[in-house]
Amino acid sequence: MLRRITPPRDPQGSAKGPGKPGQSGKSGQSGKSGQDAPAPETTQVLRRVNAPRKGEPGGPGTAGTSATGSPASGPTGHTTGSRPGGPSARAAGTAGAAAAGALGAAGTAKAAGAAGAAGTAGAATAANGAASGPRTGTGTGPTPGQTPPSGSDTSTGTGADDGKGKGKKKAKKPKRTGWRRFVPTWKMTLGTFVFLVLAVIGLFFVGYSLVDIPPANALATKQANVYLYADGSQIARDTRDSQVNREKVTLAEVSKDAQHAVLAAEDRDFYTESAIDPKAMLRAAWNTATGKGKQSGSTITQQYVKNYYLAQEQTVTRKAKEFFISIKLDRNKSKDEILEGYLNTSYFGRNAYGIQAAAQAYYGRDAKDLDPARAAYLAALVNAPSEYDVVAHPENRSAAVARWNYVLDGMVKQGWLSQSERTGMKFPMPKEQTLSTGMSGQRGYLVDAVKHYLIANHILDSDQLEAGGYRITTTIQKGKQDAFVKAVNDQLVSKLDKKNNKVDSYVRAGGASVDPKTGQVVAMYGGIDYVKQYTNGATRGDFQVGSTFKPFVFTSAVQNGSTTQDGRRITPNTQYDGTNERPVQGWNGGAYAPQNEDQKSYGQITVTKATDLSVNAVYAQMAVDVGPSKVKQTAIDLGIPADTPDLQPYPSIALGPATASVLDMAEGYATLANHGKHGTYTMVKKITRNGTDEIKLPDTSVKQAVSRAAADTTTAMLKSVVQGGTATAAQGAGRPAAGKTGTAENDTAAWFAGYTPDLATVVSVMGQDPVTAKHMPLYGALGQARMNGGGPPTQIWAQYTHDALKNTPASSFDLQLQEGADQPQPPGPGDPSASAGTDGSDTGGTTEPGGTPSGTPSDGGTTGTPADGGAATGGAADGGAATGGTATGGTDPGDGGAAGGSPNGGAAAGGGQGGGQGGGGGTPADGGGGAAAGGGTGTIAGTGPGGPGT
Repeated sequence: MLRRITPPRDPQGSAKGPGKPGQSGKSGQSGKSGQDAPAPETTQVLRRVNAPRKGEPGGPGTAGTSATGSPASGPTGHTTGSRPGGPSARAAGTAGAAAAGALGAAGTAKAAGAAGAAGTAGAATAANGAASGPRTGTGTGPTPGQTPPSGSDTSTGTGADDGKGKGKKKAKKPKRTGWRRFVPTWKMTLGTFVFLVLAVIGLFFVGYSLVDIPPANALATKQANVYLYADGSQIARDTRDSQVNREKVTLAEVSKDAQHAVLAAEDRDFYTESAIDPKAMLRAAWNTATGKGKQSGSTITQQYVKNYYLAQEQTVTRKAKEFFISIKLDRNKSKDEILEGYLNTSYFGRNAYGIQAAAQAYYGRDAKDLDPARAAYLAALVNAPSEYDVVAHPENRSAAVARWNYVLDGMVKQGWLSQSERTGMKFPMPKEQTLSTGMSGQRGYLVDAVKHYLIANHILDSDQLEAGGYRITTTIQKGKQDAFVKAVNDQLVSKLDKKNNKVDSYVRAGGASVDPKTGQVVAMYGGIDYVKQYTNGATRGDFQVGSTFKPFVFTSAVQNGSTTQDGRRITPNTQYDGTNERPVQGWNGGAYAPQNEDQKSYGQITVTKATDLSVNAVYAQMAVDVGPSKVKQTAIDLGIPADTPDLQPYPSIALGPATASVLDMAEGYATLANHGKHGTYTMVKKITRNGTDEIKLPDTSVKQAVSRAAADTTTAMLKSVVQGGTATAAQGAGRPAAGKTGTAENDTAAWFAGYTPDLATVVSVMGQDPVTAKHMPLYGALGQARMNGGGPPTQIWAQYTHDALKNTPASSFDLQLQEGADQPQPPGPGDPSASAGTDGSDTGGTTEPGGTPSGTPSDGGTTGTPADGGAATGGAADGGAATGGTATGGTDPGDGGAAGGSPNGGAAAGGGQGGGQGGGGGTPADGGGGAAAGGGTGTIAGTGPGGPGT
């Protein structure tokens, strides 16, 4: 057995042979190359196990013998022969070759390379020496300090190890420290990713196999919402969400324009995409997260699955089912079948489910007859059915038109509509809604107003309301509600003659009544009939409020301690120049010279009188004196929404171009009635679901919006309007009252906003074409020359307030006035060319024989007509027999006639309180033909017991 050993090195790094010290390794000088061979890094020599070691007999330290039998040199393979080429030489070569071969094998086993190469070289050298003739036959390595010649018989082995016969050990990896310990390796990351991918794939197949296409969703199982009066009696059971208005049609029965419009609005790639669109989902999520608008990432297939098979709740489970059902449905149904189902299940508003019902509800035609313009509007409704109904919500018209344009542009982009057709297209105004449901009368208006309140105040959303099951107790008091309806019917509806007077068909009415102390809406009038007129006149915000805005200007003046341009403090007795078309002073935004309503000049006039007569020139200047921005802020503080259209900080703000709703104005006047304390109106007292779960309502808070002095001084001034101004008919309420009349531009609406200490109510009569929905003037309505705020609106207010509070004691106003409010002030600078009247009264209008006025009335007829809305005849039509001749008007003192007045004695509508005293010819402000109000001598008057007036 052989063992590898490593000889020591000399100082030059050459390996020492195991031979005797001083022994020369030279033999056969002719084989020497003349150059020293480089010493291997490690020289390894093999010896036999248990062989004699150095110094032992026969070991390396013993001189080798000749071929005649002398001892050999040891296991190093060093052998000396006496004759060249003899047996000893051949034996030595053979031994050297064997040793070298063994060494080469060892080096190869260690995979080191160098030792193997050296061993192989030694074997070759020994073999050559054995065959070449006279050589020494030495198989040993060179002696110390000697370089073996290239042709010598020396055989050495060189290994790559450290000479100990072992290979190098594998180095240990350093341990990960610090934060690196928590960072996964790439192997871990790759493994996790692969695992997740496989898990998702597995879950997909599991979900796909477990979720089946369910039967159609049964809408008949949905519950109705029950709306109750404040006393618990029922207003209405809203079954519109369960008794669905739907007429199913085939895709062939839907016009191509309608199909393309819906695709352009909801899913333009429907026919080329799969059931799920990951890009759309990511895009919708991104747009929602970045504030670009909340969007749906659902395809039409997904929406159809949600509408037809599933409920509407937003849960992970429902979305997962929608995902898998959509994929299966896309495999089992054609695109046309899915689109047909979607068109039949989508909700378009007005209780219309499906394209056919929607086409009938909005345009009175079948789905097959829809043109691109109408189809685009219906497609726009799918995104927001209630909000985009421009008839129900005129204030949202701009948003609806923008969505309509988006749909049409999409149709052009997809090649479904030519640009030339698109260019000349006009927005198709839908018709008013008519419903044959349990929402007739006022019930539909009340239910819709409450639903709007719930959604606007984030109490319930539309999806929750559509799910049903709610019992909603409102603040509406049944007694007051009935009184409101009766007052409108008595003072307005019963007098309409739609067959013979086209203007009467334009008449619309709206009213709202608020408890000033609680902010609760206790009564509301939405229109003649919800089935006939869908738009709620109490909540619509598209008619100018007119002069009913003027009290807010004065309140702001007191609140801010404002002064006139010449430094006089503004109080009820401050005098202004009431000249018609007088340019406002102190305004740098451009010339502004408003006309007075009757285009007459009043000269120097107090603020109180200017309020009584609604003089535009005075209030436009006051708005500049206060500051239009401050006026706007005061109105907002009182309760007018900041986003009210045309509520802009210009001098014209005083004349009421803003289009606040009747309900908004009622909230503002309720703040004045409550001494400047404002609480946002409320319409709901309690909500429960399924009889047990009570829904939390927002906390109601009341704050001091303006000072008590500002509110109360305004109230004192508005009392004068009722006592001797344009609203004397309000005295029919039979209790202390304050208020202001108003007229919209072009007489498209007439208003009265008034209050007692216990009730604030606003009434508006509006003109609108039932076919085109265009605002229309009310000249000639009810047989009157014009519709004034002091006429039907004030008359309705008076009767309603009287009846609503008839079982409660009359309350007086407890007022704390502005300091110096009751002190007279000297006149201010005026227009020398102005024709001043007596205390601002009109001196220019004259009444011709027969009572025809030559001047134009102002907010109730201060020039030639009864101040409370009498006809142009000066007392005959409204001031005498026509209106005052009713049994109520002539006999009820609260309505204007004295107790002994005959049926022809003046009523509140014409003769006012003077009806019993002068039969229609009483004081000028009450509608008589007196010179101051009538502009001359009234020749036609009431004929009651009091005798004719003069």
